[in-house]
Amino acid sequence: MSNGTPEELTEYSLGALLVPPPHLPEPDDFDRFWQSTFEEFGTGSVAWRTVRDLQATPTHRLTEIRFDSSADEQAAAFVMVPHTMTAIRRGLVIGHGYGGRTGPDAERVPADTVAVFPCAPGTGPDAPSRFPALPAEHVLAGIAHRDSYSLRFAAADIWRAATVLLDIAADAADALDFSGSSFGGGIGAMALPWDARFRRAALDVPSFGAHAIRLTRHCTGSGEAVRTHLRTHPEARSTLDYHDAATAARRLRIPVHVGAAVLDPAVDPRGQFAVYHALAGPRRLSVRANGHIDGPEGRLADALALQAAIDFLALPADRLRDGVNAAPA
Repeated sequence: MSNGTPEELTEYSLGALLVPPPHLPEPDDFDRFWQSTFEEFGTGSVAWRTVRDLQATPTHRLTEIRFDSSADEQAAAFVMVPHTMTAIRRGLVIGHGYGGRTGPDAERVPADTVAVFPCAPGTGPDAPSRFPALPAEHVLAGIAHRDSYSLRFAAADIWRAATVLLDIAADAADALDFSGSSFGGGIGAMALPWDARFRRAALDVPSFGAHAIRLTRHCTGSGEAVRTHLRTHPEARSTLDYHDAATAARRLRIPVHVGAAVLDPAVDPRGQFAVYHALAGPRRLSVRANGHIDGPEGRLADALALQAAIDFLALPADRLRDGVNAAPA
């Protein structure tokens, strides 16, 4: 029970989840909307500055930076650069979950990789924003119109963070990847189809997939705030159609790894699998026993998913092929 209300079922059979859902309708001008958004925010140079140096690792220098956000404010990010610039072979943009971030996740970055960890507008430490930091408020900010929605700017800042990374290390341009989980996985699916600079991606328990399905079930994540809001503001529903990770994934043709859970109280598993099924290019699926679960079982699932994503991004090109891996229950 939650506040006197029975919790709805959050676990689904793997067999059912592996069946692609019906093709859901999408806005006729979905491509035009996102292409124009990319032209507005994803092209040209991006101003940035170093705020402070952080404690280095044996392989990387770490800094906190600010860059010009698509939301017309300063966005926070963390950057990891190998001590030896000639060692750089890859670049990596890493999204975050709706808990935000206060620093880089050094364990995600191989020694030959330069990485940037952007904070979505409103979620960065000491970065004033018109967007609220609380997930239940952030996911509703600007939802009245597709052009003002918080998710649009979060996706656009993925492009801008990539521009900053390539300004720091142009040698990473031939192998620029993206990795994101939960909020970051869904935002990545929205952003990646329009930016040809990215080589491949790893999306873990991606949110915002198949809103028509996602909104039918109670959850413990930001989706519940959206469901509640739509009861009194049904006109906002059309905004979500332009910010659907599964719809965007139909345009995503680079190799993608998806980690999707059969049990997840925060992000509906059916929406996670819908993102995987929609992918138009080479794809690989790792089935997680759970997602967004506290305790040893949740930590184990997170660790296995992180390693699967790291391994996928490191694969030689000739080993990329479709596949399904089932994780232990």
